[in-house]
Amino acid sequence: MAEIKDPENTILMELKDGTVTIELLPDVAPLHAERMKELARSGAYDNVAFHRVIDGFMAQTGDVKNGNMEQDFNLRMAGTGGSDLPNLKAEFSGVPHDRGTLGAARSQNPDSANSQFFINFSDNHFLNRQYTVYGRVIDGMDLVDAIVRGEPPASPDRMISVKVASDA
Repeated sequence: MAEIKDPENTILMELKDGTVTIELLPDVAPLHAERMKELARSGAYDNVAFHRVIDGFMAQTGDVKNGNMEQDFNLRMAGTGGSDLPNLKAEFSGVPHDRGTLGAARSQNPDSANSQFFINFSDNHFLNRQYTVYGRVIDGMDLVDAIVRGEPPASPDRMISVKVASDA
């Protein structure tokens, strides 16, 4: 397991086969890192589906309004919502969308990111400076690679629980 340098800025995402460890980048995208911690601490990400998983591209999740598989789940609506918190301003940086990085999902409006995010399966440099990068998988990328594919997947995988490492 990877060494956790900063537990306050590390996310532990429990998937069906184990834990994915994500190092947040608060120095690069402080608003996005803070939002992820806030939603994790409130339990908002628990049981949320991976609603858009494209082989060789990325796995998207984080729709806390429509993606919770334990609360009135509607797969057709998953991916259309966010959280009750306001949208975030874009925090574009020079950090590339490499394999394992976490990107903020959004609509056409650059300042529309809220709770949804994606994990890159490969180096997706065409996304650079167009989507906010705010974390990277430091352990468990093999678990991310095993997430069921589909747009949406017929039987989606979910984040069983998401915690800030300093709270775990």
